[in-house]
Amino acid sequence: MYDRIIPSVDYADVVSGNVPEKVLAEIRHRGTVVVRNVLPRGMAREYKERVEDYVAANKERVKAFPPDSPAVYELYWTQSQAEARAHPNMLDTQRFLQRLWHSSDPKTKISTRNPLTYADRLRIRMPGDSKFTLGPHIDGGSLERWEDPEYSRVYTKILEGKWEEYDPWDAKHRVSAKMDLYNGAGACSMLRFFQGWLSMSQTAPGEGSLHVCPMIVHSTAYTILRPFFDTQTLQPALDSTFPGSVPGACQEYNPVTHPHLELESTMVSVPEVGPGDYVAWHCDSLHSVDKEHKGKGDSSVLYIPATPMCDMNVDYLLKQRQAAQTYSPPWDFPGAGGPGESGFKGALDWNSINPEGLRAMGLGNKPWEVTPDMSEGEKQVVKAANKACFGQP
Repeated sequence: MYDRIIPSVDYADVVSGNVPEKVLAEIRHRGTVVVRNVLPRGMAREYKERVEDYVAANKERVKAFPPDSPAVYELYWTQSQAEARAHPNMLDTQRFLQRLWHSSDPKTKISTRNPLTYADRLRIRMPGDSKFTLGPHIDGGSLERWEDPEYSRVYTKILEGKWEEYDPWDAKHRVSAKMDLYNGAGACSMLRFFQGWLSMSQTAPGEGSLHVCPMIVHSTAYTILRPFFDTQTLQPALDSTFPGSVPGACQEYNPVTHPHLELESTMVSVPEVGPGDYVAWHCDSLHSVDKEHKGKGDSSVLYIPATPMCDMNVDYLLKQRQAAQTYSPPWDFPGAGGPGESGFKGALDWNSINPEGLRAMGLGNKPWEVTPDMSEGEKQVVKAANKACFGQP
């Protein structure tokens, strides 16, 4: 059933440009996609084994939560994570996803062909776990969607009452939207076109996997209009509350605050995935996690989003680069600037990472190309990134 709702494509078709237009349209409609066989199964399994060895070798210093049933590890610079982020197939997949986006203004300073790396954590969730639970939510702030002028412009068509004309794939206003006005814990300072994870295990629905609401336009329209009507009368609201919106937190949903979304029936699991499969969901997609892992094997993923090149993301890349070189937690995460993984046994050797993967981190000495087919906005942002990261004039 889930395969009929959430589209899947094979990496071989992605890299050869053979994904049919009707499938691309379905991805844009659903806001979620599974890309199969991005990495070889054996390689993905090996990534997990190496992470487990790394955790065992540094168990006195490794942090994870929930504390009594560890699932998410506060690790950013394992060899497995760095290699997965830098793998050519991963970068190709990110390009494919980012090219689903566009800008209604050709002057927009953005490059979708040049993915940047956002260093995030990893999850190894064991069978029977019911402690690591995430209810329906969307990241990228909460009140900011209405409060920040540029962020709210993303949703102009919805706010004008023309929600059917809303384009969730237009990057024009997103590239300078302030998604974290309140410095919230767990907020993301980079614009993620897609959140995503690379599976390191065989995981079926109900086994600690992801749920999404596969109607990106409809769910976004409801989200943005929800503060302005009373759920009982469907008349204009008499107060100014923003249900599920708390400063410094993500936007949350439940049957009381957002009853018409019918979350119990509209949230669906992603299909079964195997090691090396990649799951991606639009930055405004409602998503949650299985309340209980009812499978027999671990549910393990590396969190790797798709983040395009834009000024906001390059600014973060420079801070993240400094963290990478000192093995410190990146800017967005607990302990940022602290010792992190410095001195860990089996520490990452940056010299082992390929040049294109280093470049996506703002490291190395290989600048991004400026080509004649780029728009003026893309040329500007690539030149600015080269100057910021590699000192090119």
